[in-house]
Amino acid sequence: MNVLMIAALAHASAAQRFSALQGDPATPNLPYDGRFTFARLRYTVASGGYYYRGLPAWAHGYSTAEENLLAITHEVSLLDAHRDGSNVLAADDPKLFKYPVAYMTEGGYWVMSEKEGTALRKYLVRGGFLILDDTRDGRSPGNMGMSNIAGNFARMFPNLHFIELSIAHPIFHSFFDITSFNIPQYYDVGPARFLGLFVDNDPNKRLLVLLNFNTDISNFWEFSATGFEPVASTNEAYKLGVNYLIYSLTH
Repeated sequence: MNVLMIAALAHASAAQRFSALQGDPATPNLPYDGRFTFARLRYTVASGGYYYRGLPAWAHGYSTAEENLLAITHEVSLLDAHRDGSNVLAADDPKLFKYPVAYMTEGGYWVMSEKEGTALRKYLVRGGFLILDDTRDGRSPGNMGMSNIAGNFARMFPNLHFIELSIAHPIFHSFFDITSFNIPQYYDVGPARFLGLFVDNDPNKRLLVLLNFNTDISNFWEFSATGFEPVASTNEAYKLGVNYLIYSLTH
């Protein structure tokens, strides 16, 4: 069996626990102890953002997706991360600075306050790294897609803009050697693309934000033990996730 699938099978029943959820899920955070902990950003959700299982857009996949990813990362690397849960934090929570990597999904529904924008900018400038997943052009009520995300970051960083990443960027070679953007995607809107926000708009400088466009790689993590998607496609999504974590901790 492919090693990228072994750990996820242990979580086969976990994805079922959201079938009856309505509204914001309980988010029991792990106490900080210095070990790597997956940090997911909670945000105010625009109208229409509770369309999937009654969950807010920020909670899609929580916490099965990240637990599966961390189980895989544990199997293939030396990263000693917590695998028994993840933490959910608001962008303006001072505790976010304890976590080098933050994750956000469905940012098209993200309503950002000035306080959150100021805090998130400070987090990124001081060395934080943000992964934006499940991004696409807005096609549903309340989801303003990429235009919303770009607008929020323009408020935080007026002089920066998202830049298309090439396959040569180190994030695609930080652990697994990804040589093609033939990445699975959930939306019939074109191929998956990857965009980045860089210091000084220079792709040779530090990557502040990585954005998955036209794809939702955490969906593959979440449903990896269910047979919902082919193993080959799920493996590619895991490779990306592992690379993101390793890159963020080594750059």
